[in-house]
Amino acid sequence: MENGFVAGVNQGAAAGLRAVILAGGKGTRLLPFTVNFPKPLVPLGDTPVLEVLINRFVRFHITDITLTVGHLAELVKAYFDRRKCLQDKICLTYVDEQEPTGTAGSLALVPGLDQTFLVCNGDLLTDLDFDDLVAFHHQQGAILTIATQHRQVKVDLGVLEFNGDFRLTGYLEKPQTEYFVSMGIYIYEPGVLQYIQPGAYLDFPDLVLKLIAAGEKVSAYLNTSLWLDIGRPDDYARAQELYAEKKDLIDRI
Repeated sequence: MENGFVAGVNQGAAAGLRAVILAGGKGTRLLPFTVNFPKPLVPLGDTPVLEVLINRFVRFHITDITLTVGHLAELVKAYFDRRKCLQDKICLTYVDEQEPTGTAGSLALVPGLDQTFLVCNGDLLTDLDFDDLVAFHHQQGAILTIATQHRQVKVDLGVLEFNGDFRLTGYLEKPQTEYFVSMGIYIYEPGVLQYIQPGAYLDFPDLVLKLIAAGEKVSAYLNTSLWLDIGRPDDYARAQELYAEKKDLIDRI
């Protein structure tokens, strides 16, 4: 049990939900690999991470999927145009960003978001239970729910503390800090869209702060599922290791 919420008893809660996948980033953390190659198509074994994510959605009967694309968009479209077996399972549409509008601003370009919908980054590997996430969101009565995990961040250096005269007041050897972090997976209510100005640049953290300032309820869904951010070189390497060691596990995600 996490969040005081009983998991695993909400089968079907996510079925029919519309999903928006943010697939327009340049993948700067994976340079130079992503200079001429879209980040969502970086391979996990022989399958792009974006396709692994879409297949995860299909397992939860989330089949109405919109990709917001920008950087190297034609390559993303060309790949999925040739995946006829996947097209038979989903309704896939695209929204082209002519200019970057941020990780929240792009939602203003997506038509028809008039019911609860899911948004996530296109470079994730996760076995998150979307039924439980959606059920928790509705139970909370939140306008926005953020899938959340606990992370420990270690500074692999000696950290100095000193005063204005440069006299040392402390020394921390490889300190470790703990955070609760966003997984890049969100459940939205349509009411959020009133806080997003069409055509204006808006990143997700700024949207969250706007919602909080307006008195809206934003909830965190704490969980311990597998979650790797493929845009981070360390996480991508770990994902490749998992695929090599446990291909059957990845294929079941």
